[in-house]
Amino acid sequence: MRALVAWRILTHEVSRSILAVLGIFAAVVLVFLQLGFYSSVPRGSMIVYGALDFDLALTSRDYSFQIRPGDFPKRRLLQTLAAPEVASVAPLYQSFGRWLNIEGHLQREIFVLGVDPGDRLFLNPAIQSWMPALKQPDTAIVDDSTRDEFGPRSAGTQIEVNNRAMKIVGEYSLGTGFLGNGLMIVSDQTFVRLFPDNTFDNVQFGVVKLRPGSDPEAATARLRSVLPSDTQIFTSASFTEHEQGYWLNSTSTGLVFGFGTVVAGLVGAVILFQTLSTMILRNIKEYAVLKAMGYTNSYLTGIVISQALLLSLVAFGPAIGASYGLYDVTRQATFLPVYMSNQRIVWTFVATLAIACIGALISVRTLKRADPADLF
Repeated sequence: MRALVAWRILTHEVSRSILAVLGIFAAVVLVFLQLGFYSSVPRGSMIVYGALDFDLALTSRDYSFQIRPGDFPKRRLLQTLAAPEVASVAPLYQSFGRWLNIEGHLQREIFVLGVDPGDRLFLNPAIQSWMPALKQPDTAIVDDSTRDEFGPRSAGTQIEVNNRAMKIVGEYSLGTGFLGNGLMIVSDQTFVRLFPDNTFDNVQFGVVKLRPGSDPEAATARLRSVLPSDTQIFTSASFTEHEQGYWLNSTSTGLVFGFGTVVAGLVGAVILFQTLSTMILRNIKEYAVLKAMGYTNSYLTGIVISQALLLSLVAFGPAIGASYGLYDVTRQATFLPVYMSNQRIVWTFVATLAIACIGALISVRTLKRADPADLF
């Protein structure tokens, strides 16, 4: 009965109800966008590391995150082989280079990974298949999400990085995450030629594979007791937690997106409060009549809550569709891994209904003005 009365009130003033639906629609879309951005932070931070096949990670003690990794002696990798659990180790070199767009005569910063082509570092078979081609000197493979401003990147294209002529031998699909506008992979030999200050004696990241059945925690504890303090050792899980935690908690990126989600929810509550308060005031006499007939304040509150829930339900469906479209546009424009998930839809739906109830409960204070005595 209360839902029916609520529906009649909403359909009685269609134009105002449509405006309310549009306001809630905008708030829900904003929540979806902020949640999409927020969830892209941990994904974006692990795009490259997540493609590596490792059980343990070695980093410098000064390691902050991938863009500022620091370096440590390469011999630390060889020392890990003394542990019986360790099956193999491999270095990963990382740095920013200056890419020259020869056609446009523009320089752009690109993130460069240096690997030994003989190592099996990548879980992505497409990337691993290009490793033999990188054995040729001064060759590179380029991520296909590298922006067009870098110029042509097809196989066979001649490029210039750090004033050194190079040749692109292929492209791969991975993504650049928060590493900037471009990403390329070269051999360790080519990397040292591009960055003369980075010798083979120092590396930025160590990839460690354990023997089958080994306990990563036990191997980590053993290595920490052996290796000097200039090197940090992580399990794959703890390193992921460290990298994602840095972006979520220590940078403005995660904080802004998280705060934006809260603001979007508050905007939705305010829109509902204002809409419902206006509707109550415009129908104050009708509510007074219902009170005179014996209907309680709790019953009338149920009508207002039903109005809020109906408005939210009508707005939520189109908001999902619009959010899918905006996610696609965002991925194409920023290359961030912004994707919709069923879990996010469910939790956003629950949050929308909760916000609707909160907005309704705040607005019902206006019902106190509905006094049957005013009817006489």
